[in-house]
Amino acid sequence: MYPIKMNLQLFATQTTALNAAGNSTEAEIKTYYENRLVDYAEPELVHDQFGDSYPIPARGGKTIEFRRFSPLSKALTPITEGVTPSGNKLNVDTVTASIDQYGDFVELSDLLDMTAVDPVVEQTTKLLASQAGRTLDTITREVLCGGTQVLYAPYVNGSTVTEVEERDELSASCKLTPDLIFKAAAQLKAMNAKPVDDSFVAIIHPYAAYDLMRSDEWIEVHKYEPAHIYFGEIGRIGGVRFVETTEAKIIAPAAIVGSANKLTLKTALDATGSTTIAVKEAISATDATAANAAIGSGVTIYVGGKQATMTAVTAGAAGSATLTVSSAVKSVAADSLICGGGAGADGSAVFCTLLLGANAYGRTEIEGGGLTSIIKQRGSSGTADPLDQRSTVGWKATKGTERLVEEYMLRIESGCSYSATATSN
Repeated sequence: MYPIKMNLQLFATQTTALNAAGNSTEAEIKTYYENRLVDYAEPELVHDQFGDSYPIPARGGKTIEFRRFSPLSKALTPITEGVTPSGNKLNVDTVTASIDQYGDFVELSDLLDMTAVDPVVEQTTKLLASQAGRTLDTITREVLCGGTQVLYAPYVNGSTVTEVEERDELSASCKLTPDLIFKAAAQLKAMNAKPVDDSFVAIIHPYAAYDLMRSDEWIEVHKYEPAHIYFGEIGRIGGVRFVETTEAKIIAPAAIVGSANKLTLKTALDATGSTTIAVKEAISATDATAANAAIGSGVTIYVGGKQATMTAVTAGAAGSATLTVSSAVKSVAADSLICGGGAGADGSAVFCTLLLGANAYGRTEIEGGGLTSIIKQRGSSGTADPLDQRSTVGWKATKGTERLVEEYMLRIESGCSYSATATSN
């Protein structure tokens, strides 16, 4: 198929209209155009790939309990002749997981269905399928990224390597390295984690993978030709096979006001400091009101890399808006970056690479309650739709994910070459 050249300016003057169901339809109801739609770029959905499946039987409740016997300690004390030892006791750890139901739908009008150039129901179904897949994948991802085992990439400056102990110390110079991967794998081995098939598995973002793939230790998947290639697999380092997805978690700085998570310091702060932080950007009254309503006891921000607690926002035009902090911030140059908390103190986005062993986590759903696509034809609503004007396309699913053995998974947090511009996903 050859690419089709189109003059997009032909549509520049078209206005957008909404049909009765609230859908933007002007792009569909217009003069005939080439009857091909651009395929949507979809991510590799991989986070459920390595979890154990434990479906809950229908009418079996919403919660499932997992049990694990704790190992017995070594019996190193010699037994006295003729004396019965005190013996030992079993200990059972339990982990529970509950399912929730998720779903969404789109309402379509009869007029849209009759006049649109494209098969609207078919395209809507594809969009909803994409939404469902990304939703269910993210639910698992968030559970896995909440694990208790974390390893931070060190700060590297030439030949100097500085260990990082907190997320806010991470920057673009804290990149993934083969040595860090070997260290993470060794930590899992020390916890007696078993490999998935023949190796541990790492779920990684393409931006973070870029830094690793430039190393001499990287081996592309086609060079080692495993018996079974995982969905999204791109290569390996040592005993770790890497699966790539744009849905691997990225943590960017939190919003400060409105949707802005980065601002610029207008006036330098001297050694005495100030609790009033003037910013170069404009802040609308609406955004300031919303920020102040949500600020509670304070919001963490970083001013020139220095942590502060924001307690109020004052609206103003560019150059006159201010932030109020609880304690004076000192010795910061004008034009320094102000960023929200939650990521690197210098505004760097943090990338999470998940290293997984076998049986680390479980997935559950109600039997018969998996992902279902639902189409309601016009006329199926009875008196609620007396003129047969509306149809709907939707999906629903039950889903639950739980970390079963914390020691069998590890999250590596790092910066990368794209940390300055990456956004949360």
